[in-house]
Amino acid sequence: MLQYDQLPLGSPLIDASLPDLSGQVVRLSAFTEPFLAVMFICNHCPYVKGSIEELVALAQKYQGKVAFVGINSNDYERYPEDAPEGMRLFAQAHRFNFPYLLDETQATAKAYKALRTPEIFVFDQNRKLRYHGRVNDTPKDPTTVTEHTLDLVLAALVQGQEPPVTEANAIGCTIKWKPGNEPTVRIG
Repeated sequence: MLQYDQLPLGSPLIDASLPDLSGQVVRLSAFTEPFLAVMFICNHCPYVKGSIEELVALAQKYQGKVAFVGINSNDYERYPEDAPEGMRLFAQAHRFNFPYLLDETQATAKAYKALRTPEIFVFDQNRKLRYHGRVNDTPKDPTTVTEHTLDLVLAALVQGQEPPVTEANAIGCTIKWKPGNEPTVRIG
């Protein structure tokens, strides 16, 4: 079985300053909402495409309570659909109501130990990691979802309750790493 390092629950927010689609730099620590959902997404992944409408709806549902931010860390030289222009088109097509940032160096994805798209990290009022994992149980096909995992977590947190799930393996494509940036994998 392959084993990867993961960001432990309770870890503090890993701050980053990344450009949005207009070139403005957005700092993760600048969001003032009580909760922050950091989402590693991209444009070409069928799992992101299958769950993006749910993510946009959740950002609307929890507006003012949970800040959502999308981060694209894929190597767009090898995956041109994930280039900045593709990000703009994808964000427009799906009416993004949250910033979509480019992690061109992949340093942010590496710091978060992110592996997949979509992969979600939810931080609380103290900017401590409270949830890490998936959007739902079948992100590629929204018609077969039986558990809206992220929504369950956020509903509990905004009501001051413990989330019913704190970790759920992210289901999706692997982040497309630039040569030399690949995560360390162990067999165990």
